[in-house]
Amino acid sequence: MPENQDKSKPIEVTAKDLPLHCPMPDAPLWARHPRVFLDVAHDGKASCPYCGAKYVFTGELPKGHH
Repeated sequence: MPENQDKSKPIEVTAKDLPLHCPMPDAPLWARHPRVFLDVAHDGKASCPYCGAKYVFTGELPKGHH
């Protein structure tokens, strides 16, 4: 998550971010926690059980992700 990311706003992710995991690769070291994979493709949104970051999927799902 970028340093200036407002945690109350969902982080938009696209097909290129799948499979989605938190923390994201660009997260600062202070924001790191054990990697957890999130199924954002199923409902179009997901929340991280560790840090509470909210993710929302935008765009078109790739084939095979339902």
